[in-house]
Amino acid sequence: MVEPRIPLPPFAALRAFHAAALHGRFRDAAESLGVTESAISHQVRRLEEFLRIALFERAGAGVRLTAAGRRYLEQIDPALRQIQAATEAVLRPEGRGVVRLTLPPSLAAAWLIPKLGGFEREHPDIDVQLVTTTRVVDLRRDQVDLAIRHGKGAWPGLEATFLLEEAALPVCAPGYTAVAVGEDPLAGLYRSRLIVNARFPDEWEEWARARGLRPPSLAGAVTMDAMEQALQVAESGHGLALGRRPLVDDRLARGTLVAPFGAADPTGAAYYLCRPSGDPPSVQARRLERWLTGFAADR
Repeated sequence: MVEPRIPLPPFAALRAFHAAALHGRFRDAAESLGVTESAISHQVRRLEEFLRIALFERAGAGVRLTAAGRRYLEQIDPALRQIQAATEAVLRPEGRGVVRLTLPPSLAAAWLIPKLGGFEREHPDIDVQLVTTTRVVDLRRDQVDLAIRHGKGAWPGLEATFLLEEAALPVCAPGYTAVAVGEDPLAGLYRSRLIVNARFPDEWEEWARARGLRPPSLAGAVTMDAMEQALQVAESGHGLALGRRPLVDDRLARGTLVAPFGAADPTGAAYYLCRPSGDPPSVQARRLERWLTGFAADR
């Protein structure tokens, strides 16, 4: 007896869902695929109708996976990445190597991508493919060579090399914290509206106690889903955000944000360059490792 054929979902809908799940916003997913935001919304709705389940919940300006959406992403993500890798291998010119690097989108945008051209000029025979996601990627399963991870430096099955220390400091738009002549500069802290990053809800209290200060009140604070959103609100002049170096360095250098209360304090976390334990890296991956560690040391 012939088993009934199970239809496959439309590939365009799968790509739209995958991009939206990784980016957390339809707008960012649309930019990554070169389509409109409405096209992403249409394709996701098409996939939900095909599967007869809800894959996303609205979360402010972004979207959040439902439990069913998370399970589905975990199953299709490796397959889509394998299709991508296989296609790229066929299209790749002879003699060129590929290194796949995964890292948080915020670190990629603020720290790595502006400088990646330097590596490409030094190594024109190597293609660096960035997998930007907040999801913890299984490097072996997803055929990823290297990862930059945020934390304390200990992950099962990975060799981790220190890359960048994370440090926190309050930031705001120029002129936001007006301090009277002779007044303690920190007086402005307690008069300001604070912006809270929902990923680190206790960050203001931890920062204040580390400096021996009375924690500021969060009454009337603005809470944002991620640090990038918190920094955008601060740039608009609506309060004080707790920036984290190196992610805030570019804004400080451009002057769109200032640090009114001085130097940054270490948070106790850092960024580490990771690869699977026991797996010797390729020549191309080793070159990228050396460039990344050297670039981070010169920062």
